[in-house]
Amino acid sequence: MSDRMTCIPFPQLLNWVLDEFRTKETVFGVHTPYTTGSETPLEIFGRKLETPIGPAAGPHTQLAQNIIASYFAGGRFFEVKTVQKLDGDDLPVSKPCIKADDEGYNVEWSTELYVPQAQDEYIKAWVILHLIAKEFQLGAQDGFQFNMSVGYDLAGIKTEKINTFIDSMMEAKDTDSFKNAIAYAKNNLEKFSRVTEKDIDAIPSAICNSATISTLHGCPPQEIESIANYLILEKHLNTFVKCNPTLLGYEFARNTLDSMGYDYLVFGEFHFNDDLQYKDAIPMFKRLMALADSQGLSFGVKITNTFPVEIKQNELPGNEMYMSGKALFPLSISLAAKLSQDLDGKLRISYSGGADFFNLAKIVKAGVWPVTMATTLLKPGGYQRLKQLAELLRDQGYQPFQGIDVEAITKIAKASVSDPHYTKSIKIPPVRKTKTQVPLVDCFFAPCEQGCPIHQDVATYMKLASEKDYTGALKVILDKNPLPFITGTVCAHNCMTMCTRNFYESPVHIRNVKLECAQKAYQQVLEALTPVGKINKKAAIVGGGPAGIAAAFYLARAGVNVTIFEKRKTLGGIVTWTVPDFRIDYHVVEKDVAFIEKLGVKIQTDTEIRSIDDLKKQGFDAVIIAVGAYKPGLLKIEGCEPLNALTFMEEFNQTQGKISLGKNVVVIGGGNTAMDTARAAKRTHGVENVYLVYRRTKRYMPADEEELLMAVEDGVQFKELLAPSKWEQGALICRKMTLGELDASGRRSVIETTETVTIPADSVIAAIGEQVPTEFYTMNGIAVDQKGKPLVNSDTLETNLSDVYVVGDGLYGPATIVEGIRDSMKAAEAIIGYKASSNCAQKNTKALVFQKKGVITESKPDHPESDRCLSCSTVCERCVDVCPNRANISVVVPGMEMAQIVHIDSMCNECGNCGTFCPYDSAPYKDKFTLFANDADMKNSTNEGFIVLDPAGTRFKLRLDGTERDMVAGDPSVPSAIMAIMSAVCQDYPYLIFK
Repeated sequence: MSDRMTCIPFPQLLNWVLDEFRTKETVFGVHTPYTTGSETPLEIFGRKLETPIGPAAGPHTQLAQNIIASYFAGGRFFEVKTVQKLDGDDLPVSKPCIKADDEGYNVEWSTELYVPQAQDEYIKAWVILHLIAKEFQLGAQDGFQFNMSVGYDLAGIKTEKINTFIDSMMEAKDTDSFKNAIAYAKNNLEKFSRVTEKDIDAIPSAICNSATISTLHGCPPQEIESIANYLILEKHLNTFVKCNPTLLGYEFARNTLDSMGYDYLVFGEFHFNDDLQYKDAIPMFKRLMALADSQGLSFGVKITNTFPVEIKQNELPGNEMYMSGKALFPLSISLAAKLSQDLDGKLRISYSGGADFFNLAKIVKAGVWPVTMATTLLKPGGYQRLKQLAELLRDQGYQPFQGIDVEAITKIAKASVSDPHYTKSIKIPPVRKTKTQVPLVDCFFAPCEQGCPIHQDVATYMKLASEKDYTGALKVILDKNPLPFITGTVCAHNCMTMCTRNFYESPVHIRNVKLECAQKAYQQVLEALTPVGKINKKAAIVGGGPAGIAAAFYLARAGVNVTIFEKRKTLGGIVTWTVPDFRIDYHVVEKDVAFIEKLGVKIQTDTEIRSIDDLKKQGFDAVIIAVGAYKPGLLKIEGCEPLNALTFMEEFNQTQGKISLGKNVVVIGGGNTAMDTARAAKRTHGVENVYLVYRRTKRYMPADEEELLMAVEDGVQFKELLAPSKWEQGALICRKMTLGELDASGRRSVIETTETVTIPADSVIAAIGEQVPTEFYTMNGIAVDQKGKPLVNSDTLETNLSDVYVVGDGLYGPATIVEGIRDSMKAAEAIIGYKASSNCAQKNTKALVFQKKGVITESKPDHPESDRCLSCSTVCERCVDVCPNRANISVVVPGMEMAQIVHIDSMCNECGNCGTFCPYDSAPYKDKFTLFANDADMKNSTNEGFIVLDPAGTRFKLRLDGTERDMVAGDPSVPSAIMAIMSAVCQDYPYLIFK
């Protein structure tokens, strides 16, 4: 594979657009077009503009197809990618070059094409946009604008190459690209149903009357002004100058980013010292405003250039990358506000730098437009997001530019630093990829389902819930999850961690929907619940916690005679006795217990089992041990013996917090149990201060973000980078730690210092994890490993004792409730001899899925949460969404249930964006079945794929399993799925094949 893109010739490009729309009603994979209505368009640079948004100069404006996709989705202002004297093979761009999973980063700069190629791409796009505006009735043929971006110094701009580019973009009538495009369109009028020869003749050849000056970091003010003077006076162009947030000064940038959680970003003060200084910028902008006005032109600034930060965690290749997206927004909008204040709102601002759904309407309403975007379009939803953004502005209403509302833009800037859409998560964003490799065929799944340890049919019960079929939804939930009330209340919800909507705005609250279904359909489903078979076996379950209840459910539903033995007076284990009662009430547990009671499970409480042999003698054919991890973890602190967290929380529940802990309590630990412990301590009678001590920072604590934030909200005081040393005279003395480099776990290592910190501590509680009951296992003859954990068959969880199984926390140590359910399912299946659950999956309609693609929808009290589900089990296509170049194509293959992803090698520049967002541990641009244009391209790649050798699609060159060979259609030695994909490409997607 080469990172060099092949430009699509105009005839193929136009035919692709027309044929795809005619046969699929899409354009470059964008499903829903934005069409303008009767609203009065805006005006800028003396030309109309139907909506003041579009793609920024970058990955979405490098190729013609990118610009076309943007227009189809709703973009109308196109800042085409920067050209400079350094281009093509002379331009070093490390690959991959984009990372946009949270805030954005890139290591690219100007176009990777040669300048004449870039010019050709922009002219082709210009012509096609005029044609499809009429043909597809998307808007007026004069309702959009192109803005050229040039850099990086005056000498370079005056070179013949760049000068020709500028002149050609200003007037293209004499260029071969424009003449050939017009001629082809006129010679193929039969391809159009609405476009006439008169329409084609009316396509203007004057493409750009505006330019944006892109300057490198360190470009002196006199150089910037000389370029602007040249473009205004010599080229008579409306001119914008790109401005960098370094204008704000190092201290402002550092303090702002630190306060928003971006303290890990490393950037040098030298950039701020070398770049344009604010004191020089203001008078220069005033001079240029006056100069442009004298020429009847507009002058403004483009905010902003991306922000340079050091590469510290191998995010991208190299030493420095450019930050964008949500982390850039507070800096960009602050610069816009500052310039507006000091220039009385008269300076025109073209805005980029973190513009998105949550701030766009406010920015435009304040008089700052056009607004161009990149990072938000690089996320799942991709180009399609432009439609919602265009509709948002249309509904708000347009106002002609009459200056910037200084008060409004200042208010936006001040609010940005605390807006949760732009502040950094308190925790490191989790890895949202599975550990499996993407298959060549049939690759998609719902990440929420894959991330769930029991692989619940989340998308299906979301679909049923959105249809208000709560009974059907609860039946689907119960098929795999016997504890819908417990998991609907306190589950760690890895499903939500994996949810695709994390890349949109926030995950679907899957846990809440589960509980809603359980509450609304409980009685009806409970009454109808009955065993589905009859298995002549008796099973004993030792321990009535979540894992034990789940095992009982699976076995009893299959018809096994089940008895649970629980040493306490009620079931529920740690959920009942240890999880604080302000988080879950016992009545919640009772409802899950009712399911197993309805299935006939016998429950013996206040019964402690010590001997497995005794159970066998009572006639039990199988025994499942679900006793939990109840041995306290050991923490030695000189001067005191810490109270065990679980012991404390049990007493807290039993006494309603009436425990004598003193005024100051220290909790040691950083996991979910530590958060529960600290929150319970805050509610304990007489406690005034609760301090949570951990040797790393919040960002590296193992606790879930939700749990951590609840502790913060409750007033727990976090004492980070401390390790307990000793206790004396009512105080805990801790050693200070510092963060080192990343360790094998992906967290920063810790380095001990000689400094100490003293924390008031009347009581110290250790929440450092519990241990499995090794003595119980060895006493009953169960083999254990060196750590005292039971040795089991990994598939069945059977121990060395025949028909004796271990599940839950007592197996590998403290785990999540749903992991305990997973273990119980494994053991139950081993006992009953078949799958304990069925396939409940239901597909949604693809039309409904595509209606939601790209659309930001936050949780609202009056809006069904289940409606936010994107139904990824029906359609994934993340790699299609996020590819700027449209190099990943969704191909519908006759006879195959799901659409297949075909990678188009010649359109890919290896930006890596699809690899970032693919839910597999893979990169589609390297790992998906690939269509090559020719032999040379195939030899330059290791991808599995094919070349079409004849126009009829009867002969192919195929590389499969590392072996290349020529073959004919219908070859029985080729897997049928592979053959079907190649045939579908030839028959239904011929425009993909480069001639």
